[in-house]
Amino acid sequence: MSLRNDIGCGASVAMPRLGNCAARLSSGFPRDRRLGAARSADRQRGVALVISLLLLVVATILAVSMFRSFGVQEKIAGNIREKQRALHAAVTAQQYGEFWLSQGTNAQMVPTTCNTLLNANLLQGQICSNLLKTSVSQDYLAYPDWQIGGADVGVLFTPQTMNVTTTADTGTYYATPRFYISILGPSADGQGTVFQVDARGYGGTANAVSIVESTYAVQSAVVNRGGP
Repeated sequence: MSLRNDIGCGASVAMPRLGNCAARLSSGFPRDRRLGAARSADRQRGVALVISLLLLVVATILAVSMFRSFGVQEKIAGNIREKQRALHAAVTAQQYGEFWLSQGTNAQMVPTTCNTLLNANLLQGQICSNLLKTSVSQDYLAYPDWQIGGADVGVLFTPQTMNVTTTADTGTYYATPRFYISILGPSADGQGTVFQVDARGYGGTANAVSIVESTYAVQSAVVNRGGP
């Protein structure tokens, strides 16, 4: 004699077989868990891929920024170097102008209205009665061409080791240094004469230019030859 049991498997089973039926009913749960774990792993891999791409983008941006920063710093360093070279050229011309005033009777030269360009390397020099800043056609600081009536003025001075060319190259200078000497009048103690020396120098390009100015006093020589 057998008993029918419709508790889950839909077949006539004997009472002792209930455990097998229950086992078959519950066999679907581990499979669901495996599917859920697989989906979770896929999601994790997707998130990891997105994060990796974001990190790659950030690293690329940082690398590009660093290269651009290096380029800007190199340009800044080059501009500073050219500015220093221009300043050195201007100071060299200024110092030569002061040296020229101290030699012999140059400081006693009769001042003249300057409207020409001379060359110190040819032993030329002049003392101007007209100040540079009030005589040039344009602002002598903003426009260092230094022209009066359309003509270049001042005195050129080329140091022996200076290579002057308008073609920019390593160690070259765009233009010859120039100075301009003007008389200011007698010194405060009345023992000499005061002069103003303006000088201009270029670096390797026309954009690298420096202008310096000094006030230079030359004392009058007094010789005691004896007598009453």
